[in-house]
Amino acid sequence: MLRQEKEKIIEELTENLSRSTIVITTDFRGLPAKEMVQLRQKLREAGVEYRVAKNTLTRFAAEKAGRKHLESLLTGPLALVFGYDDVVKPAQALRDHIRSSGSMLKITGGILGDRLLLAEDIVALASIPSREVLIAQILGQLQAPLQGVYNVLRAPLQGLSNVLQARVRCLEGG
Repeated sequence: MLRQEKEKIIEELTENLSRSTIVITTDFRGLPAKEMVQLRQKLREAGVEYRVAKNTLTRFAAEKAGRKHLESLLTGPLALVFGYDDVVKPAQALRDHIRSSGSMLKITGGILGDRLLLAEDIVALASIPSREVLIAQILGQLQAPLQGVYNVLRAPLQGLSNVLQARVRCLEGG
């Protein structure tokens, strides 16, 4: 590989590392090419980028991007998963692919902001509901007390209304 090509790859990796909110490292040894294509497509649909890069080039990019703690994960042939928005989506997309295809792909770790994540942390992150689901749950929990207050305040008026309607029916019928 020419020096200019390496510099270009380092710049691209530096940009990806700088922009990403989460980076997950995977060991792709034993993964057939057909499955690699399926994985890339599934990750692309989730808004995630999957890239195979040499460890030395990744190490230089990590230093430039200020993510030196990524260096401890750079052993053996690795591919990097870059998540730019939701930190849960990349982990869930990887987990879903591994489960559905029985893949040999292994999650080896990652970084979230300035924090180093182990493979177990990534698996735990994948079990968290998506951002939209969490927002809906929080709104539901905020709405429940208000609904309770509404029902408590409405009960006496509803009771009075029922008594008056019963009295009207008695007067009309009798």
